[in-house]
Amino acid sequence: MRPYPVQLTWPAWLWDIFCCVVDNHGDIGVCWRLACHLAQRGQRVRLWVDDPGSLQWMAPQGHPGVEVRTWQRPLAPESLPEQPADVLIEAFGCTLDDAVQAHWAQAHARGHRGLWLNLEYLSAEAYVARCHLLPSPVSHGPAAGLGKRFFYPGFTPDTGGLLWEVDLLQRQQAFQRTPWLKQWGIDGQLPVQLLFCYEPAALPDWLRQMAQQSQPVQMLVAPGRPHAAVQAALPPNLRAAWQGNGYVQYGTCRLIALPWLTQQEFDHALWASTLNFVRGEDSLVRALWAGQPLVWHIYPQHDNAHHAKLEAWLDWMQAPADVRHFHRVWNGMQAGMLPALDWRAWQACVQQARQRALQQAPLAEQLLQQVARQLLPVVSVTI
Repeated sequence: MRPYPVQLTWPAWLWDIFCCVVDNHGDIGVCWRLACHLAQRGQRVRLWVDDPGSLQWMAPQGHPGVEVRTWQRPLAPESLPEQPADVLIEAFGCTLDDAVQAHWAQAHARGHRGLWLNLEYLSAEAYVARCHLLPSPVSHGPAAGLGKRFFYPGFTPDTGGLLWEVDLLQRQQAFQRTPWLKQWGIDGQLPVQLLFCYEPAALPDWLRQMAQQSQPVQMLVAPGRPHAAVQAALPPNLRAAWQGNGYVQYGTCRLIALPWLTQQEFDHALWASTLNFVRGEDSLVRALWAGQPLVWHIYPQHDNAHHAKLEAWLDWMQAPADVRHFHRVWNGMQAGMLPALDWRAWQACVQQARQRALQQAPLAEQLLQQVARQLLPVVSVTI
């Protein structure tokens, strides 16, 4: 099956995307990719971020058509631009403050037509298809009486799809794996793992397993919480060495500390690795596009709602029993040791799921289709 082939031409709408930075990667990572994907399709985007500092390492060059603005809450009315957006996106329940809502309501009172969307978190659970595109009336605050609409990313055709670039497959085919690994002193002939996680209880077990392999293993460890988690999981005699150096040797496992990577370089790390441990939302989708075996550390929630979310994703992936067991232990849902996996079978499963997801229109394209339905008098889309 070939991937979704169509990229239509749309009017140049103006978008306001509001985002709160959570843990430096997830929410802002998704919003930045979305802003860039819209700009690549001829849209003008103002990305409002409460902490734009993350973009200094995530996207230091910026992107044409994307203007980054600091969202200081509460936002002073004079900080808002005179021209209202055609599309207002409230990302991941960030809750727009009164000034933003009042600005939107005033524009509508003057006859401005626009679309207000709640961009929700990614999930494979059944409720996503039921709630996608449902209206959400605003019942209080300065925008009371107006309405917004839910927009749910997802893995199935009855959802908003996933973020991917039109040239994604071409860039992957052109990627030079060996030179990329060589810059980190990595032998491309040996297994390479990327570790981007929270603090999984099973991490010490996994590191011990890798340290005892007959074949050497190379592990790229992302900075921040993954680096700190590895240090805490290492034997005491290696912790000091890991703290002060870019790498440490633990048995047959060589641990290499990565710096903060741009989004493009993080994609390269996923493409270059033979096994990817990822977390949250953005890196999960990017690992799916990489097509390598992956392990997802889902964001833990205090009421354990993430358990059902993980199981729904495993169902969509059509994951075999050993992979389900591994994920439950990795995510602290089940006690015991991490099981041995048939990694080749899991890779084949990942690639089949990747192909299914690529049949859908990208999320940015589906957003544009929805905006056209709402804002254009008549739109005919033939695919």
